Amino acid sequence: MTSHLDLRHVVSPAVRDLVELANLQDFDRVQEQVRNLRGCTRPVNLVGHTATLDATTNTVLRSYSTANEPTGRLLTACGNRRSSRCPACSRVYAADTYHLIKAGLSGGKTVPETVRTHPRVFATLTAPSFGPVHNRPTEGGKLRACACGTQHAEDAPELGTPLRPSTYDYTGAVLWNAHAGALWARFTTYLRRALAAHLGMTQKALNAALRVSFAKVAEYQKRGLVHFHAVIRFDGPEGSNQPPPPWATIDALKAAIDHAAENTVLTVTSDHTGDREIRWGDRLDVREITALGNGELTDKAVAGYVAKYATKSAEDSGTVDRSLICAPCAGRGHRRGPDGFRDLCADCEGTGQAEPLQDLPVQRHVRQMIRTAWALGHLPEFADLKLWKWAHMLGFRGHFSTKSRRYSTTLGALRDVRRAWRLEQARTRAGLDAPDEKTTLVVSHWAYLASGYRPGEEFLAAQTRYEIQQAKQAADRVKTEGELWQ
Repeated sequence: MTSHLDLRHVVSPAVRDLVELANLQDFDRVQEQVRNLRGCTRPVNLVGHTATLDATTNTVLRSYSTANEPTGRLLTACGNRRSSRCPACSRVYAADTYHLIKAGLSGGKTVPETVRTHPRVFATLTAPSFGPVHNRPTEGGKLRACACGTQHAEDAPELGTPLRPSTYDYTGAVLWNAHAGALWARFTTYLRRALAAHLGMTQKALNAALRVSFAKVAEYQKRGLVHFHAVIRFDGPEGSNQPPPPWATIDALKAAIDHAAENTVLTVTSDHTGDREIRWGDRLDVREITALGNGELTDKAVAGYVAKYATKSAEDSGTVDRSLICAPCAGRGHRRGPDGFRDLCADCEGTGQAEPLQDLPVQRHVRQMIRTAWALGHLPEFADLKLWKWAHMLGFRGHFSTKSRRYSTTLGALRDVRRAWRLEQARTRAGLDAPDEKTTLVVSHWAYLASGYRPGEEFLAAQTRYEIQQAKQAADRVKTEGELWQ
């Protein structure tokens, strides 16, 4: 117990808290909880209990309660996919995405290895131009000067920003981001239509003989617009476990993608901004993924690309990684008072913003994208888009990664397998018998308490991150030395 400790002379709150934790009756359990998070930066704190009962006698076979934990709570990983928020959980998300994509290319995770022989491509669909931007053009493999007359470095901050900000179509850029997810959904529909037309058959006949499976991720370009990377594959009508018909060739797939990308369009109607057509840009890249991995795009390389893109977010284009709406008033700028009237929100002074947009530490281009999204979100015709809510995402409100139903396994299934493995390891260490699902019943109740570590626990988490980093560096050195000896 810590009641007898006098730590007033310790200046650092974190050190004081660590000393208190070290003097708990079971400090080893505190360390174990932190180590199990594998470096998570902002874990979820839960309180509650679970019990395994004999279904026939209602006898408690075993139980767990956070009341018995040294700190009175259970720490679980946050699971955030953003590397800017939690590098540790982001790495897990990237690994899961890698295995999901790889299974759809090489087999495994309930997908047969014969899927390697199916026609499949790696496609990149981009946004159109909304005005010239600073870039690094090349010709014949050599870097040329930008239109501004400068040869920009790879990390030049002006890359992706407009050459002429006053004429750049910010409204069009934000609306494109806002509708990018819907454009992709329509593209998948047009792809099937284009394929049927290319093969000279009806869509009903096509659907009876062939299935188009895909997995895609969104990535932000430097100019703040999303583009999509997708694995698109032909299957038989039952999915990955069935080969497509012989006439479903890679050439037919490429031709259908080209036609669908060119003809997919969404029309956005607005009295304030005028009617606009949302289309894909001219830069379409479609490359075959070779069956035996002898080409430039191997199964492993494509899965690695997609996993890397899946953990990126809007902040990679220079924006912020947090919502900009005022939480107390939910971005409305007012709150309902006791008398039922609308009162000006004291926290944001009626702006609805958690922090003034002019004070954000971002480039002018990004700030203008945010301002445009905020303004468009308050127009009646765009109210359903809630662009003010997604202003920090520069208007993009879709999912970063999606897949068709029969592409491969799911992220949820991968997490369930990992969770089951950890439970089995814990059960084995505790010397408990495996439960019989037919005769046992699990009853649980959990409640969210908070997020983050105690100050002292943060020290332990930092040590865990350091040990993981050192282990990775050591493994990399061993791998490098092994390759040199070969």
